[in-house]
Amino acid sequence: MTTDVSTYRYNHTMYRVKDPKASLKFYSEILGMQLVDEHHSPEAKFSLYFLGYKDPASQGLVRLARQGLLELTHNHGTEDDAAFSYNTGNGDVGGYGHIAITVDNLQAACKRFDDLGVKFIKRPEDGRMKHIAFIADPDGYRVEILENPMLKNE
Repeated sequence: MTTDVSTYRYNHTMYRVKDPKASLKFYSEILGMQLVDEHHSPEAKFSLYFLGYKDPASQGLVRLARQGLLELTHNHGTEDDAAFSYNTGNGDVGGYGHIAITVDNLQAACKRFDDLGVKFIKRPEDGRMKHIAFIADPDGYRVEILENPMLKNE
């Protein structure tokens, strides 16, 4: 039995989310992702939501054939528990860091995030690294925002 590593692809990252409505709104309306697929398992009390960016090369492909997706896993009932939260890996102990999203204009994107009430972890003007920002999703997972000069549209 053999395997060909040249066929390996990065498919998705999974986050556990407390409230899928809030998370889906954040990733679709704030970050511009689209719902690619979803799976609901009422008997096991969980739902899966797969999001990604519109990519003409990926149109019509099944989820497992796509790359760079974000999976949101919701365990039913967590949204009703005010005290419930997930460990995002960004606390005192650390560990997990973040995902990163590229934008066409960092300053304009940050202004838009401000206008939409998005929580900032780090603004471009904070600290020494002026070319990045960090925002938080509804569960506190960090999202790095980077400007891609190739997308610049002025």
